[in-house]
Amino acid sequence: MPLVSMNEFLPRAKANKFAVGQFNMNNLEFAQAIVDAAIEENAPFIYGVSEGALKYMGIEFTVAMARAAAEKSGLPIALHLDHGSSFEVAMKCIRAGFSSVMFDGSHYGLEENIALTKEVVKAARAMGVSVEGELGTIGGVEDDLSVDEEDATLAKPDEAIRFYEETGVDCLAIAVGTAHGMYKGEPKIHYDIIQKVADAIPVPVVLHGGSGVPDEAIRQSILAGVGKINVNTENQVACTNTIREVLGGNAEIIDPRKYLTPARKAMQAVVQEKIRLFGSSNQA
Repeated sequence: MPLVSMNEFLPRAKANKFAVGQFNMNNLEFAQAIVDAAIEENAPFIYGVSEGALKYMGIEFTVAMARAAAEKSGLPIALHLDHGSSFEVAMKCIRAGFSSVMFDGSHYGLEENIALTKEVVKAARAMGVSVEGELGTIGGVEDDLSVDEEDATLAKPDEAIRFYEETGVDCLAIAVGTAHGMYKGEPKIHYDIIQKVADAIPVPVVLHGGSGVPDEAIRQSILAGVGKINVNTENQVACTNTIREVLGGNAEIIDPRKYLTPARKAMQAVVQEKIRLFGSSNQA
């Protein structure tokens, strides 16, 4: 099965009150763990790829891995640029074979964010590629970008509704109290903002910073209108902790397969748990 746009499953996710997971691809083991989990759960999913990951893996290898996963699994899989910084980066990914892109103009003023996002939507739509936009500033660390908690700003529902109406994005990430990375305390999610925006627009709201959010908060967010949830840090933690444990138990190991195989299994377990929590099992 070829890679698909997020429109293959996101409208159904919103209508049926489940969420599709975006799980970030950082190398081959991440790609394998994610698709193996989705096969077990018969679930659609999104490979998220940040610009930092693109530089690390190379765009050709990234697309080839995602296409191999789609062919192997027969599942609806979107390959999605995560937090794209410019029109040029989005177009580079589309030309390379990405089926979905995000343009993150949240650090611009509302007018400029709308204008720049509209350009990406116009070009992407002509290629059958879905687009995610973002409004408000989400705290935490994403690649080399860091936003302090005091600098994070919640999205304003009226601005989010206008943003959708003027850009026509296929899903909309709004700042509602989550953050990239793991939480030191429990996040305070503003379900009222999710509900107001989700009730007024036909496309799903996106929840960034899904790692470490309590299960009940995830469920409430989905009921309020979230249809896409991003997870990366929990997989990174599972991978790294497993490698440390394996190597710590046997200093003689030099074969990467001896520690990457259990790391891959640990990540698969995380992804399967998230898929079940999001309600996307058997939704392929």
